[in-house]
Amino acid sequence: MHNDLTHDTFFNGKLSIKQARKGYRFSIDAVILASSLRPRPHERIVDLGTGCGVVPLMVAWRHPQTVLFGVEIQKELVDIARLNVVENGLTETIEVICDDIRSVRPGRFRGPVDCVVSNPPFRRAASGRINPNAQRAIARHEIQVTLPVLIQTASRLLRTAGQFIIVFTSERLVELIHEMRTYHLEPKSVRFIHARPDRESKMVMMTGVKRGKPGLRIGAPIFVYKPDGRYSDEVERMFRP
Repeated sequence: MHNDLTHDTFFNGKLSIKQARKGYRFSIDAVILASSLRPRPHERIVDLGTGCGVVPLMVAWRHPQTVLFGVEIQKELVDIARLNVVENGLTETIEVICDDIRSVRPGRFRGPVDCVVSNPPFRRAASGRINPNAQRAIARHEIQVTLPVLIQTASRLLRTAGQFIIVFTSERLVELIHEMRTYHLEPKSVRFIHARPDRESKMVMMTGVKRGKPGLRIGAPIFVYKPDGRYSDEVERMFRP
């Protein structure tokens, strides 16, 4: 398996992440999601659809007193995520679970958790061309999990007042808000993600609170790139310790 993996480093080379050379590879969305977390010590966080484990790895490195779980249905990605956890010395902080999110219950995480995060597939199963690579197809299209199932799972796992944070496609924002409110996750803040200042938003980061009071805050937009193609100052900081 090692010959089929690429190797990237973060935080001035202090965090090492392997991922499939030809399979699913994480995007800037995962980096943005990881950087949004500001957990208190000993909080328990679940990443639904963890892939190679990039979000738990980045959060654990920044916040070593947290307890993190990554849930992933694809065994090949679970193996890579577990390898990353071991090689970064984070086995006491991160546990990677191979399971269907429809099956997981709070008891698997020692009771209701403080935060659930996800960067899920955002294309409906019947929309657009399905990637011939199975890993990429499952990660991008709702083949193994749909948005309602994801939101229902997040709500089931969270304690009252726990946070749900998701990066999702902007064009399905209305649907996202509807599903969150259906399953008692009140949308509390949203930031629109743009490739550049002159481009429309393609992605959005939404935070909800389980059984929270109504009231939505619209945060500053996130611009991934400057006009010259370099990462924006904000995104550049997301790659630093």
